[in-house]
Amino acid sequence: MNTKVNLAGVELKNPVMTASGTFGSGEEYSEFVDLNELGAVVTKGVANVPWPGNPTPRIAETYGGMINAIGLQNPGVDVFCKRDIPFLKKYDTKIIVNVCGHAPEEYLAVVERLAEEPIDMMEINISCPNVNANFLAFGQDPHHVEELTRQIKKIARQPVIMKLTPNVTDIAEIARAAEAGGADAVSLINTLTGMKIDVNRRTFAVANKTGGMSGPAVKPVAVRMVYQVAQAVKIPIIGMGGIQNAEDALEFILAGATAVSVGTANFFNPYATREVIKGIEDYMRKYHVEDIHELIGAVR
Repeated sequence: MNTKVNLAGVELKNPVMTASGTFGSGEEYSEFVDLNELGAVVTKGVANVPWPGNPTPRIAETYGGMINAIGLQNPGVDVFCKRDIPFLKKYDTKIIVNVCGHAPEEYLAVVERLAEEPIDMMEINISCPNVNANFLAFGQDPHHVEELTRQIKKIARQPVIMKLTPNVTDIAEIARAAEAGGADAVSLINTLTGMKIDVNRRTFAVANKTGGMSGPAVKPVAVRMVYQVAQAVKIPIIGMGGIQNAEDALEFILAGATAVSVGTANFFNPYATREVIKGIEDYMRKYHVEDIHELIGAVR
């Protein structure tokens, strides 16, 4: 039974990885999950300098999920390279570094800094607010997406995944722009913009007023968008959004995803990734599927 998948020349032992921002850089989860079992670890977002994140409160629970406005708090790329990459290199798993920035030059600084590091891929978070475009997220304008992708590809030494925001009118148009810019793969979806109001305190549940909604409630939207993108581009897709178990993951794979990322589920079930891996294997045995590629995009 073959569960190996290939993302732009990078072979994963199985299609299951972690979603950025939900697994740290792996260390805090390593007592629950053997990182050697994972297809890849996707790190928390890394910027060119330390980011303090947003004011608190930054997280609120919602029906079927959560809203977060962490603000991509991170220690910066230098600390990340010194501390987190050596830790992850101890394991037999692929390392995918999520990159964030407020302007093209910030992204490019991180990409350049990572060029000589022993990582396997980069995932570019284009849901970040672009200070050069009145804080419109990079990923909401196809021209910005194509241009930023092209600039990154000029200096990147590792394959580049563009992480797409669902907060757009036409996700396929954005995916095509990433592909046109030279992206090696795309991942989707990032969080949906949401809001929760505390009726007892009569104020916003998170200090930022709005935040990114994730969890089981977003899954039908995410599966639909992955399917749409699979019809629009030829590059591999990493699907995510509300995956809690193997059945959820298999929906994304059948819709056209080559790999999947488990995110919010890690917060309430730290064993979620290994359970998804085992569940996919059980499904393949049950239905006599010899190769995971028989399932990728099988629903047309």
